[in-house]
Amino acid sequence: MKPLRYSRILLKLSGEALMGDQGFGISPNMIGYVAEEIRSVAEMGTQIAIVVGGGNIFRGIKASSYGMERTAADHMGMLATVINSIALQAALEKQGIQTRVQTAISMHEVAEPYIRRRAVRHLEKGRVVIFAAGTGNPYFTTDTAAVLRAQEIQAEILLKATKVDGVYDADPVLHINANFVKHITYMTALEKQLKVMDMTAISLAMDNRLPLVIFNLTTGGNIARVVLGETVGSRIDNDPDNPGKTGLSDPTA
Repeated sequence: MKPLRYSRILLKLSGEALMGDQGFGISPNMIGYVAEEIRSVAEMGTQIAIVVGGGNIFRGIKASSYGMERTAADHMGMLATVINSIALQAALEKQGIQTRVQTAISMHEVAEPYIRRRAVRHLEKGRVVIFAAGTGNPYFTTDTAAVLRAQEIQAEILLKATKVDGVYDADPVLHINANFVKHITYMTALEKQLKVMDMTAISLAMDNRLPLVIFNLTTGGNIARVVLGETVGSRIDNDPDNPGKTGLSDPTA
């Protein structure tokens, strides 16, 4: 087997990724597929932490646009991520992978509280750790929570799983002529306001030089390919020296 390029990763899964072809909720087939993809990487020896969104159940920002108070809506969204995390834990343990869920909001009966040192110890023991309830604070997305947790556990890279192949200069669903962007710097992503992650998350990653890889979850083996150092999806980092790859005018080059 090829040597691992990354020994500790953080995987960001959107809640929508767990819906599969459904319009709502959790698809048993999709969550089983995700668990199998994670198991294949865990068996290679990579330490894996995961942050799961809750948009398949409840999205706080959308609810607040309908008149619900934002803080209450965001707390409901955090609870949705706990539901997804417990479901993913069950799917992973069905695959024989020891898994722990840690929540930013205390709920001792269903999950551990988030304690950084305990999370790192779980990873060192080969357990998958799922971080639920975002940062525990309203007004912060699970993208930002993912970057924060990645920094806290000293992950070497953050992988964001999506339904598209990576970063485009426009929404590929709405624009058939959208161009795929293989590599881009943090600053260019911020300048162009690309919607691949929220701006707070990208800024935090930039400040701490955490590389980001955006890839298509539905292509089997993609997580393993990234861990082995293969080029998959789009990469966001601080390296402007990738001529011909950004596909965009890069003000930092």
